[in-house]
Amino acid sequence: MNQIAWLERTELLLGNDAVMRLQESHVLIAGLGGVGAYAAEMICRGGVGRMTIVDGDTVHPGNRNRQLPALCSTEGRGKAEVMAERLRDINPDLELEVLPEYIRDERLEEILSRPYDYVIDAIDTLSPKVFLIASAVRNGWPVVSSLGAGGKVDPMQVRIDDIERSHHCRLGKMLRKRLHRLGIRSGVTVVYSPEPIDDAAMLPVEGEANKKTVVGTISYMPPLFGCCCASVVLRALAGEKQERTQGER
Repeated sequence: MNQIAWLERTELLLGNDAVMRLQESHVLIAGLGGVGAYAAEMICRGGVGRMTIVDGDTVHPGNRNRQLPALCSTEGRGKAEVMAERLRDINPDLELEVLPEYIRDERLEEILSRPYDYVIDAIDTLSPKVFLIASAVRNGWPVVSSLGAGGKVDPMQVRIDDIERSHHCRLGKMLRKRLHRLGIRSGVTVVYSPEPIDDAAMLPVEGEANKKTVVGTISYMPPLFGCCCASVVLRALAGEKQERTQGER
């Protein structure tokens, strides 16, 4: 082994060449909530040498049941700022670009015009989610997208597959419909669960432009989705064979 000490376990598992590939890779993570923050941390701990993180939101008390940056001490602070401190504390040599903003329209196109080795979509809102994925596909960057973790409690039902094979996910259904209009039917990896959502776990929201409902969420499901997203990226960049995790059907 000849890698730096904190990556010796990763090198033992994957080999020196794979670790070198990870250190030379650049990953974009859009959204740093329940899914994206855990994905970002796993990407960093996996040895990726360059990252761009994007989120314009701040930490709210209601985030603490599931979101990595959410603590009593961080309430009111930007999620991107909190995560940037954490990632740099994990790897001081990390090349990190921090974008504390909601990306949309021309700005989104500008960000996605840069070269990435992988894009992780962990955005909650449908429209920017659609356009992030579409922009990544148009630019030729591989992308993995997290579908809905809310309302789910069974970790054994979480799956990784191409978006055209996703099913029984409300967010996935809406996302597929919007992407079809843009000519995208496949070629996007998604993390999702077909587990039914109890209507009692959803409440309508009024007066918010970005959401129509609030869905109950348990602590461990968004992190699991985030770890699955990171696994797709790290295995691909390390050169490992990708295998879909579909469970029993």
